[in-house]
Amino acid sequence: MLLPETAALLELRLAVRAWLRRHQSHGTVVVALSGGADSLALTAAAVAEAESVDALIVDHRLQEGSGDVARAAADQALSLGVRSVQVLAVDVDGSGSLEAAARDARYRALDGARGDLPVLLGHTLDDQAETVLLGLARGSGGRSIQGMQACDYPWGRPLLGVRRSVTRAACVDLSITPWEDPHNTNDEFTRVRLRHEALPLLEEILGGGVAEALARTAAQLREDGEVLDERAATVRGLVVVDGGVEVATLADSASAIRRRVIRSWLRDRGAKALTDKQLRAVDALVTDWRGQGGVAIGGGTPEARLVVVRRRGRLTVGFEDRRRV
Repeated sequence: MLLPETAALLELRLAVRAWLRRHQSHGTVVVALSGGADSLALTAAAVAEAESVDALIVDHRLQEGSGDVARAAADQALSLGVRSVQVLAVDVDGSGSLEAAARDARYRALDGARGDLPVLLGHTLDDQAETVLLGLARGSGGRSIQGMQACDYPWGRPLLGVRRSVTRAACVDLSITPWEDPHNTNDEFTRVRLRHEALPLLEEILGGGVAEALARTAAQLREDGEVLDERAATVRGLVVVDGGVEVATLADSASAIRRRVIRSWLRDRGAKALTDKQLRAVDALVTDWRGQGGVAIGGGTPEARLVVVRRRGRLTVGFEDRRRV
């Protein structure tokens, strides 16, 4: 399909072209397509710039008629020139919010169907700004407001520098009608309220440019974080011995390095959903040792919790029977 040479489509093509040059040498990709404006615009730009494009559509089956929406998106993908299209029906379940459960089911399905190809996602600069604000509310330090990465293999996000208004304009230029997800206007979801209430208010109060400023901040923090992560990896090689952490050696490191070492060590030992409070409590076992007891962290089982303890100058992780608590 030959795309019109409009400002919106040219901006999208340049964004996808830059991503492909940097992250994907052979240029064959998968696009995660919802039928919304962002993913449709991304699909059109990817078809124009990549060697070939396959489309994957996840049907969450959370709304009546979701199968019809998925089939319509498949037809649109084919009209845009994708090589193939596949609809993946999933079951959304699990603990936590509906948003989180749907996201987990979606990513599992995409990962299972992509083969060895990267998957391009239609996240825009606006999505990045919302993600940064959500991270800021968690208050978990710089890592929580670094936002999304342009490439976190197998996931690719070429449009993180593109505004949502551009993807909508591109759909108009292509004479295609995107699907409007009712969840995107449901103010029961925090992200929806950020999108329609908080960010517009911030733009009004601060005179515009808020979304771009949040995205720039995220990029700067990611750059800083990469340097700190490299230093932490070096320190970790010195302090992690036989699965435990040598406290005396780690204690001499700066706090930003020390907590990164602790985080990566705990994740490798089975920890899940670590909070800032948990990390600081484990850090206190290193820097503020007063003979305190172990620190419980996420990642245990219904019968036993995962606990970090300090003994004889070493941190270790093990299971503790919940009935003893």
